[in-house]
Amino acid sequence: MARISGVDIPRDKRVVISLTYVFGIGKSVSKKILAAVGINEDKRVKDLTDEELVRIRAEVSKYETEGDLRRKTSFNIKRLMEIASYRGIRHRKGLPVNGQNTKNNARTRKGPSRTVAGKKK
Repeated sequence: MARISGVDIPRDKRVVISLTYVFGIGKSVSKKILAAVGINEDKRVKDLTDEELVRIRAEVSKYETEGDLRRKTSFNIKRLMEIASYRGIRHRKGLPVNGQNTKNNARTRKGPSRTVAGKKK
């Protein structure tokens, strides 16, 4: 397996898809990286040479990925909670943050239903 940014990327997949296994790199950024390095998107990871892997690692290091990005997002959420903004309060209560409906849906964010009121026998 090839290691990029501390992540083992799958060998049998295309390079453009394998790069998306790194947190912070989606398909569009993956395409930009491969265009900058000059590698065909259809090439498989197992067919890459060591020199091509080094060029990809150098290009990926220009982007904020993995631990740094996770730390940054968690600090942003903590900051919202500390200043008690609307979004921060929603984060603290474990409710949907971006204005979604909560009457019927949002079970993943709210958790399993607590009680069933007035169940007839």
